[in-house]
Parts: sequence; structure tokens; C-alpha cells
Amino acid sequence: MEIALATVLDCPLEAAWRALRTPRLLRHVAAPLVVFEPIEPPALPEAWAPGDYAVRLRLFGLVPFGRQTIGLELPGPGEPGAEDDPDVRRVRDRGHGDRIRVWDHRITLRSRSDGRTDYEDRVTIDAGALTPGVAAFAWVFSRHRQRRWRALVRRGFVYDGS
Repeated sequence: MEIALATVLDCPLEAAWRALRTPRLLRHVAAPLVVFEPIEPPALPEAWAPGDYAVRLRLFGLVPFGRQTIGLELPGPGEPGAEDDPDVRRVRDRGHGDRIRVWDHRITLRSRSDGRTDYEDRVTIDAGALTPGVAAFAWVFSRHRQRRWRALVRRGFVYDGS
């Protein structure tokens, strides 16, 4: 099952890209619906690099929801969405876990002529019999993340402690 949601961020592409490259942003936009507890490595890096990051998921910070691997991919030089593309940035999480077999999350940032940034979340989900419920939660979660993104941009990327 796939969901896709988009919004406009009132900031330039590069500002959104700098934020997106940090686990701090993930923790902020996910809170309080989902909390990620690092397993391997035991702490998330200051900036994302391609690779696998094992985490425990906690819904609402309390309810354990299993183990998940964030499988981070970035496009290489010359590929659409790579850092040498002046108008688009992309990141992909080929996530998977013990409850969610496929969490293929693609984020696209696209520069707009008015100096703002189009932001899109596109997630393909396979959680077996749990897929409809996980997809419904993913839709709510994506709306929440985008709302938190917009609020963070309005504050000039000053985090509120979460």
C-alpha cells in the first residue's frame, strides 16, 4: 500500500536539506507520535550517512512497536536529487522491521521559483495483515511530520526541545 502527501515549506531548498540530513530533525518531527531508540549504532550520528540504523519504535513514546531498520540511501553524483542537482534533493529509507516488512519512505525536496520548497513524503508499506492499520497510521504520521516541519521552519529551525 502506498501513501503520498505533500506540503510547501517556507524556506529555501538548502535550508530544508540541511535539516533533513540530521537525526535531530527526525526526532523532532516524529515526536510525540513515534520515538526512535537507537540500537545499532548505540547512538544516532549528528548527520545521516547512507547505511542501516537499527532502532526500537515506541508509539507515543510509551507503547513498544518492535524493531525497525532505517535503511538510508542518498542519490549519487549526477543522479536526480543528488547534491549536485540545483533544484531537487532526495533521500530514501528502505526501512524494514519485525512488524513492518517494508517501509519504503521517499522524501523529495524541490526548489520553487518563489524561494520556497515543495516537500513530499511517499511511503510504500507492507506489514502483512497489519498493513491497513499501519498505512492509516502512516498517513496520520506524515500529516503530523509535515505540520511539525512547517512549524519548525516558521521558528527559523529553532527546535522546541523535542
